[in-house]
This record gives sequence, structure tokens and C-alpha cells, in this order.
Amino acid sequence: MTPQRRTRGEARREQIIDEALKAFADNGYRSASIAEIAERCGLSQPGLLHYFPNKAALLAAVLEYRDRLDYDRFGFDRNLRGKAALQKMVQLVEHNEHVPGLVQLFTVVTSEAVTVDHPARDWVVNRYRLLQAYLVKVLEDGIADGEFRPDINTAAHARQIFAMMDGLQLQWLLDPEHVDMPALFRTYIDELIASIS
Repeated sequence: MTPQRRTRGEARREQIIDEALKAFADNGYRSASIAEIAERCGLSQPGLLHYFPNKAALLAAVLEYRDRLDYDRFGFDRNLRGKAALQKMVQLVEHNEHVPGLVQLFTVVTSEAVTVDHPARDWVVNRYRLLQAYLVKVLEDGIADGEFRPDINTAAHARQIFAMMDGLQLQWLLDPEHVDMPALFRTYIDELIASIS
């Protein structure tokens, strides 16, 4: 069976998403313009709007793309439990150091989405709820497997893990020369595992 080749339209959509990701990461959603993204792609504004009807639809495609990358990399399709899942998160943070544009996009869009009218607000809220539920299950599985103590507050630990991850990302983006994001997160997870085991 031969792999299917991408159509010109699919290749163009991927190019638009890639350039929009860079524009949103550099300027934020509100300051990035369709005209600027179209120019980066060598398209007219109507040409870009042929693929995405408006800027909100383009942002949704960019966020879906980012999530798909993390989904594949983090292994949400595998049944990771307890310590193994927490160690996989360390690998994700290590990888994120090599994709600053994606980290910047996430940080900018998440920060902007605190306003009620932001088009990514529902995505951000739902993403945190989904990840919270996933991580609570990971910790509960660790308890069931005997890796973690039964008296731990799984919901609180899940929130703390994401707060540490997001906070380190922000500090790293602001001062990458002085913030060793992967090492700090690895130490945090190692200390967490030791404290809840």
C-alpha cells in the first residue's frame, strides 16, 4: 500500500496554519492580522479566506494542530499510569524546549483567553478541564497500582503540576538563558513522586 500524497490544497492549508501559528505566537491573536498571515503565505487576503473563513476559524485550526502534536508526543492514546505518565510529562517539557514557537503560542493565547470574549476561551477552559481529569486519573491509577499513597489529594496535585509546567514555560520564554525549564520540571516531578510514593 503506497502512502497517500498530499493535495495542493492540503499543503496550502498546512502552510497557512504554520504561518498563522508564528503570527499568533509573535503578536497574539488580537494583533495578528489575516492580511499579514496571507502575505507570509504569498496569498491575497481573499485567497487565504478561501481556506479559512475568518481569523477565529484559523485560530481554531492552529490550536487543533498544536493539540494534535502534543497528543501524539505525550501518548494520550497509550494507557500510561502513575509514575510512567508523570515521567512522560517530563519528556514533553524537554521536547518543548526545542519548539519555542509552539510554547509561545500556547502562553500568549492562554493569557489572552482570560477575557470573556476571546475566541479561544472555550478551548483553553476545556483543555484545562480535560488535562485535569486525565492527570487525576493518572494519579488515581498510581494509587490503585500501589505506586502512590492512598491519602494524596489527586485533584490538588494535578493542578499544581500544570501550574508548575505553565509557570516554568512563561519564565523560560522571558529569560531562556537563566531558566532551565526541563531540569527544573524534572526535579519537581522527581520530588513530587518521592513525596507521594
